[in-house]
Amino acid sequence: MATLIHPTAVIHSGAELHPTVQIGAYAVIGENVKIGRETSIGAHAVIEGPTEIGSRNKIFPGAVIGLEPQDLKYDGAPSWVRIGDDNQIREYVTINRATGAGQATLVGNGNLLMAYVHIAHNCLIADSVVIANGVALAGHVQIESKAVIGGVLGIHQFVHIGCLAMVGGMSRIDRDVPPYMLVEGNPARVRSLNLVGLKRAGIASTEIAQLKKAFRTIYRSGCTFNQALESLESLPDNQHLQHLMLFLRLSQMSGRRGLIPGRRVKGLEVED
Repeated sequence: MATLIHPTAVIHSGAELHPTVQIGAYAVIGENVKIGRETSIGAHAVIEGPTEIGSRNKIFPGAVIGLEPQDLKYDGAPSWVRIGDDNQIREYVTINRATGAGQATLVGNGNLLMAYVHIAHNCLIADSVVIANGVALAGHVQIESKAVIGGVLGIHQFVHIGCLAMVGGMSRIDRDVPPYMLVEGNPARVRSLNLVGLKRAGIASTEIAQLKKAFRTIYRSGCTFNQALESLESLPDNQHLQHLMLFLRLSQMSGRRGLIPGRRVKGLEVED
């Protein structure tokens, strides 16, 4: 198995690597790094600890994972990066450790992080998320499963992005993006339901129809935000609709960023 590790790679004696891990030329693996089976690390990648990386990940050349957070509040306390299985982490992606003692920056399973993506401290990326080239996530951003983030954009700290949302490239994301919606622009606006993403995800046509009605009620009916949510309570039970409603309510709580506006909901939007 020694042939899987290039002779120029520098690996700390305190690192724990599965025998099937591949390490490319001039890669650096630091102390307190744990890497699971069949994961490959590209040339010149740097992984510092404490960091845990699961199985079958493909980490491309120049990626930098597990370094200290870019946060002036960080006092040197031990914190983590934890990455699941089957992720593709492309060239020059950076993933920083969390700020607080014992906290972690988390990346789930089956995600694609394209070149030059930055994942800041305390971010949470769920599963099957696609983040295109040149996207920067500030601290404490959370992205739910199967969201797609277009290229060359920034996401403000503490923003939450819902599942199966689609964010158009070069948008400015400074507030929460509801699940299942297509958001685009600078300033960003909810433009429509993410119908293509919903169909590709295999969501039933009856459930999509209910989400369509929810979109029209929230963003096109002229109702206030609370009136829209009350109206949606009468729709048939639907796990996706229930998730949307819970996300909308939580986004209005103290400490959250609030919601990316639509175009015609009283008390919610800023008119174009």
